Amino acid sequence: MENIWGFYGRNTELAEVSRIISSGRWFFCAISGRRRIGKTSLLQKAAVELAEGKLFYVQIPDSDERGVIHAFREALDDFEETWGDASLGDRLLQSFIDVAAVIGILNRKGIIVVLDEFQYFHRKKLSPFTSFLQAQVDRLRDTRGGGIFVLGSIHTEMMAVLEDRTSPLFNRVTHRIQVGHWDFEALFEMWRTHEIVQPGHWLFLWSLFEGVPKFYQDCFEQRLLGQTDDYRQTTILRLFFEGASPLRDEAANWFLNELRGRYDSVLKLLARMGPCSLGQLRNEYTQVGGGDELSAYLRVLVDRFGMVEKLQPISAIPKMRRGRYVISDNFLSAWLNAIGRNVQMARVQPVHKPLARTDMMLATHEGTVFEKMIRQLTEESSQKGVGDFELTDLIRGYWNKPDGSDIEIDLVAINEDQRKIRFGSCKRNADSHSGSERKNFAEHVHRFLGETKEGRKFNDWQVEKVLYAPDFAPSIRSGLEEKGWMCRDLADFQQRLYPN
Repeated sequence: MENIWGFYGRNTELAEVSRIISSGRWFFCAISGRRRIGKTSLLQKAAVELAEGKLFYVQIPDSDERGVIHAFREALDDFEETWGDASLGDRLLQSFIDVAAVIGILNRKGIIVVLDEFQYFHRKKLSPFTSFLQAQVDRLRDTRGGGIFVLGSIHTEMMAVLEDRTSPLFNRVTHRIQVGHWDFEALFEMWRTHEIVQPGHWLFLWSLFEGVPKFYQDCFEQRLLGQTDDYRQTTILRLFFEGASPLRDEAANWFLNELRGRYDSVLKLLARMGPCSLGQLRNEYTQVGGGDELSAYLRVLVDRFGMVEKLQPISAIPKMRRGRYVISDNFLSAWLNAIGRNVQMARVQPVHKPLARTDMMLATHEGTVFEKMIRQLTEESSQKGVGDFELTDLIRGYWNKPDGSDIEIDLVAINEDQRKIRFGSCKRNADSHSGSERKNFAEHVHRFLGETKEGRKFNDWQVEKVLYAPDFAPSIRSGLEEKGWMCRDLADFQQRLYPN
């Protein structure tokens, strides 16, 4: 197994950061992305290559003016100790005006300033700083060298600080970069580097961490990457249940930093119920003492925090009431549905009991997110020109009733240019594609094409019905293919996106 942690993927983002830094012109670049996604690592990688690693980095606290000043003082001490530049050491920082002035001085020296968690300047106590920063930005905008990167993990608050017409920093940003999850090409590279070869192991890790680099680095630092027979419970134990487990408090800290109010009760219900309609969620929310605020909470969780996603069936119009709500982040869903409650239980029970219960509950969680995994794998393969189905639109599922009690199909992919449509059925275990399940799947496809308004327009298209599982044993695959079924597993996608 590789004994060092590498830098994986991010070629597009790294090229953009490198272009900005190497231009020689001053810049003010906003970089957005969820917590732990690798925004700072991206800048560090680019700086090592292009700026000799000379970054002045400050993480903005969710505090007041004195807290920000203290953070800057400590950052200056660290910077001067590292780079031997004592020219700022005797500067007295007493106010936001002084902090902004230091940023200006650093930039004129050609030093790049990184302000992390910049969205906190949207808070009332910290918002006056933006006016002083604006004054420095206006003086710096036509200079050469140096620049400012502002990093934020709450997109809407970043937009409010930088894009609202009433904000002092309106129209000052020169570049914008959105940092998302690792794509699967990067994941397959990392998994191969660390000798993770079993498709079931890929699904287990992705169902917890998706493409969040810091979580995989935590696994590496705990010596959890690599193939062992007991990788599931060992990973869960070391990351969540032991006293020094690195992710034991991650979800709680996330809530404390970003959620204010009763949003956690909505999220816990969504984690337990899985994709569900507004009506289903409202019934459950009422039973736990909730009131009319549910719709407002959902809007905030969807539009502001991006923690919840509203799914629509294929061909649905935006206001159609068949939408389903689901937690958009795998880690958050796994924590709320399986891990968190058992970590609490481990305080009063022998650890092996809640550990086994967590493993069992995560297996159910994996079945839910496997559809999402296949959808994203198919879209990435098509986008990179290596897929076996060329898409002309994003993949969706189909259901004609919000609760899925009638027609329901896991995945529907279309290619309008070639007039082809692919229907997919996803199972966590290949054995679950039994004769009765396949018959049920075929009947739902037949009814969709023949009985629904959305489906009739595809009647003269070429139809494919595909079975998906993490891994098909050769004997199972050949048996299904002899019966006329197409089979696709994670190894098929790996060979396309990151071939041997």
